[in-house]
Amino acid sequence: MSELNLLPLSGIVVVVLGFALRFNPLLVVTAAGLVTGWAVDMQFLALVETFGEKFMNSRQLASFLLILPVIALLERHGLQQRAQSWISSIKSATTARILSVYFVVRECSSALGLLSLAGQPQTVRPLLAPMALGAASNVHGELPKEVKDMICAHAAACDNIAMFFGEDIFIAFGAVLLMDAFLRENGIEGIEPLHIGLWAIPTAIAALIVHLFRLARLEAKITHAVATYNSQPNKLSEELS
Repeated sequence: MSELNLLPLSGIVVVVLGFALRFNPLLVVTAAGLVTGWAVDMQFLALVETFGEKFMNSRQLASFLLILPVIALLERHGLQQRAQSWISSIKSATTARILSVYFVVRECSSALGLLSLAGQPQTVRPLLAPMALGAASNVHGELPKEVKDMICAHAAACDNIAMFFGEDIFIAFGAVLLMDAFLRENGIEGIEPLHIGLWAIPTAIAALIVHLFRLARLEAKITHAVATYNSQPNKLSEELS
């Protein structure tokens, strides 16, 4: 029996180390792809060709070329300011409630395969983050930069986590089909994409509960951060660093 070659898994090590050290995600993923290609004795030109082919075939290219210019034009005409002022007029709106509602909607829509319905460039930056900031400003007044950054980070995390756990429920999602094909190639029959999607539901529910709990604590965290900044500005930077 031949020995199992673990070298192709070296790309995973690069990804883990790169994210742990907080390097640029694009550079980390590219480096992981290069290391994996080297591990399987792939020719460099063929590897570069594969990178280019996958990039050109990616639907994200259309998002970059079409969606981002539209969003940039809307932002230039005050989209963020209007979203922030509108949410500030709703007295019952809080940062935690806004982000919680978005998380639930994002995870449910991802489970139905509507991944492009929202996202970082088209929803989080121009709408969700300004609305969350507006709700916080409505309660605490002018926010320090550290608190604004924290709220924007939570808004981005809502989108990432909700989509990550929600999309695995959708049976036509690429990762689900990949797992199904892998199992079939290795002689494991009787497991359909529907089964994989159903087993992803408990994980998605657990992620929902955990993140809603985190968001429930966010209001107290914002209040504490603002109070700390008003008394000891330097201490707030140390706590959030």
